[in-house]
Amino acid sequence: MVRPSMLLAIGALAAAVVACAPADEPASTAGSADSTGTATACTKDQLKLVNAGKLTIGTDKPAYEPWFKDDDPSNGQGFESAVAFAVAGELGFDRDEVQWSTVKFDSAFAPGAKQFDFDINQVSITPDRAKVVDFSNGYYTVKQAIVAIDGSKFAGAKSLAELKDAKIGVQVGTTSLDAVRNVIKPADDPNVYNDQIDAITALKNDQVEALVVDLPTAFYVTAAQVEKSKIVGQFSSTGGAPEEFGVVMEKGSPLKSCVDKAVDALKSKGELAKIEQEWLGSAAGAPELT
Repeated sequence: MVRPSMLLAIGALAAAVVACAPADEPASTAGSADSTGTATACTKDQLKLVNAGKLTIGTDKPAYEPWFKDDDPSNGQGFESAVAFAVAGELGFDRDEVQWSTVKFDSAFAPGAKQFDFDINQVSITPDRAKVVDFSNGYYTVKQAIVAIDGSKFAGAKSLAELKDAKIGVQVGTTSLDAVRNVIKPADDPNVYNDQIDAITALKNDQVEALVVDLPTAFYVTAAQVEKSKIVGQFSSTGGAPEEFGVVMEKGSPLKSCVDKAVDALKSKGELAKIEQEWLGSAAGAPELT
């Protein structure tokens, strides 16, 4: 998927890897290799940061639930705010040593230098994006979902094949759009919108018959944005490997190995699962469409 501009709830993932400290060094200076193969110390005072002494984390604004709460990433509430602070904690940062920077969604994974240490913004890990930015190991596994107005023509669809003739709305530049074109393959081209809110408005105004978004967003749309809407079902956008969200860093970032290590530690300790259950647990139960 991607992260669009509004959202709600489910899933999580990250691979398990172990820290690499030379045997003759104390654990407190443990490090690992960055993307260039250079040994990197993961202690706070040795990390190369955008702003000295502060961990700078980027995300979009508005910052919607359930990823964030009250449009305030700094409060630690919401799935991604909680994950970001948990990663920061693994890197040795206290809450008051973390600062947030507003970064437009598509700017986070555009080529070039970054004014953040890492960005967390529901960005799906894709090969094309990984050519120009670094991603952490995945912290969340997600599927796509179809939203329709309850009682409408396609609201009762039980399979993707039943959606072939639907007029579908979707946001540009998202993995949701890729899923529409490559998995659903509707008879007519989808209506593609620059912003997710425009696609949602199109559903409200009957300009499209179905909306495709990531599953967490679908729960938010149906709960808070479009009256009498329902989730028709969920489906895999890849037809194989699961889609994952990853923390975004500048290409060649010396922090990558340390952030990977932090994500893996949170996974192995069960912390990611706890955060997911707290903030995204209500997403379970959308029917599977094949």
